[in-house]
Amino acid sequence: MTSRKRSGSGSTKRPKEKVVYIYELLCRGEDPSVDNAEFWHEFFLLQPNFESLEEQVSKLNNEQLQLVKPNLNTLFQKCIEMLDTSKEDHPKRLCNSLQTLCSLFYGIYKKCNADASSNILNEIFAHEQMDEWLKLLMQYCNRILQADVTENARFMCLKLLLVLVTGTDVCQNVLFEYLMMHSLFDAFVRLLSDPSTRAQHGHDIVILLTILVNYRKHEATNPYVVQLSILADELALNGYGQMISQSLIDFCRQYMQSLNNVQSSSWFSSLSSMVGNMFVSDEGCERVQQIKANNGLLLALYEAVHLNRNFITTLAHTQAESSAPPSPSNTLSLTQTVPDLANAPIIDMTQYPTNLLVAVFQYCSIVMQDNKNESSIANLKLCFLILTCISEDQYANSMMHDNNLTFKVMLHRAQMRHRKLNVDRVCKSQPLAATLLDLLVEFIVSHLMKKFPMELYLLCIGIIHRILCYQKRCRVRLNYPWKELWSALIGLLRFLVNQEQTLVKKCNIFHLSLQVVNIFNLFITYGDTFLATTNSYDELYYELNREEKVFTEIHAMVLRYTTMPECEHKDDVIKLLNALVNILAIVKHFQNKIKEWLAEQGLSTPTEEQILDVVRKNYDLTLKLQDSLDQYERYAEAPLHSNFFQAMVRDVVNDSRKHIYGYVKEAVSVIPEQEVIIATVATPQAATTPSSA
Repeated sequence: MTSRKRSGSGSTKRPKEKVVYIYELLCRGEDPSVDNAEFWHEFFLLQPNFESLEEQVSKLNNEQLQLVKPNLNTLFQKCIEMLDTSKEDHPKRLCNSLQTLCSLFYGIYKKCNADASSNILNEIFAHEQMDEWLKLLMQYCNRILQADVTENARFMCLKLLLVLVTGTDVCQNVLFEYLMMHSLFDAFVRLLSDPSTRAQHGHDIVILLTILVNYRKHEATNPYVVQLSILADELALNGYGQMISQSLIDFCRQYMQSLNNVQSSSWFSSLSSMVGNMFVSDEGCERVQQIKANNGLLLALYEAVHLNRNFITTLAHTQAESSAPPSPSNTLSLTQTVPDLANAPIIDMTQYPTNLLVAVFQYCSIVMQDNKNESSIANLKLCFLILTCISEDQYANSMMHDNNLTFKVMLHRAQMRHRKLNVDRVCKSQPLAATLLDLLVEFIVSHLMKKFPMELYLLCIGIIHRILCYQKRCRVRLNYPWKELWSALIGLLRFLVNQEQTLVKKCNIFHLSLQVVNIFNLFITYGDTFLATTNSYDELYYELNREEKVFTEIHAMVLRYTTMPECEHKDDVIKLLNALVNILAIVKHFQNKIKEWLAEQGLSTPTEEQILDVVRKNYDLTLKLQDSLDQYERYAEAPLHSNFFQAMVRDVVNDSRKHIYGYVKEAVSVIPEQEVIIATVATPQAATTPSSA
């Protein structure tokens, strides 16, 4: 409000802001409110200076901190007093107090993270009086989020909460306890349910919920876990899903645009550009950073799918603000009921998906192309855990296998020297279960490398197994080219046999081989309940005989390890040996029949159709009934994946913390200029109290 002043020397140096001088007084242990009863009401009309307060607090040493701690506590309390929306007050004070709290907490956290030897949070907040003020802070934040306040105030309140939960590592942040005692869940739900507030604040709310849900969720009762698991508000769940799908869709759109930018070049230069520039193992690569930036919302999707069965109904819901909230009835009514697949309407997601599940599929197909970067591998593991939870859900499976709900989905496939991409299969309209199988087959064939991602393969095979168990249990006959899946699985077994000497020292290849062999056993034993045509059985037996060398080599490998006393995976070796019985019997039976037929016909090289004809006429063999082929261990996060999620939450917190400075600066920029009050002083004598401005 005051103009710039020139010093006596004629310099045009900008004078110090009044609020900055007050910060300096506070951080020197002086009381600027002496002899001015209205000091704090006037102080909160001054525009805060985020950088200055954060700098003043973070540079205090331990001795200085003890001196100014009373001032910091006073500043903290006065900020909270200004948050009481029940009092008639200048709206500017509310926003300024929120921003001051952001800066104050940010500076304290920054100092806390820089000096691990001292617990500054406890030093400042660990006493009874501050305990009451912190409780009051949570109550006021709850009111602000739900009250009729300006969007600037609500915006700043959410930024303050983000500062609180991302200031330091989740397990070390004592302020989380206050957020547990005074849950803000209902306020978050209300904001997510309203299209206007969701558009402005939805991203912040989803990130906040995700971090809060992960606070000691396996150690004590977490109210956010409980409330998220029972949430049935369809508008809120749909809004939650929209925030996630919007981020994934934007990522897919950017990727598609990057592909379009190189289409004018030759095939070779396009391939070189994609491989050389878009997916390299450098952590600083823009594409890698974009993938890592999605961790927060992917983690939010995981928590919703894992905890809340009601959320499953949003997965195939077309994301639009005007659309009705999803439910088992109106989700499937996205397409009209029709008698057969040929007449089913096609929802074309080839370019830009507008559906959460489709967006996840397309997103996974992009991420899995980068198989060297650790951040991308962790991101893909999170995707596979999400798909594991989905594949265990009855309703999700019924939706994905619905022939009346078909989609065209662009699954991006890596360029490989030994194959040609089938464009017709890429653009084929089909149920989502078929698209999911395409995605998993693509992973299997494209990640056979020396740095073998064993954990990802186990998750991938586990998802396939769950889908087949659903089909067998519900007698669902998915029209799918199963030969592609069988070929991919046999290729995986061949790789494991060929790389045995290298891989056996690093991982349990027998367990993975057992999972793959049991999928074949599931087809052999129960295929008549879910294979769409009788020809599928013929093709299965044909593939087993065509690749009989692979199964023979696996059998020989397993026999060798049964005689090795030092083998640490002896149990899985024995299980694998038993699991191979039926496949070897089939191979032996038909190999003999084929040899007999060739001798009768005087042929040496039969055609595929001739072999299939021999198979059809010689099903007279006895197989061993194997138990529990259609059973699997239900997914559980703890203890197997606990460390992974702790690391993932830590990354989300760290990434959010890096951007929090920009968040608060953004909050300042959205405040209308006419509301901003900036006082400046030319000399210390002119800046003793705000009233002198």
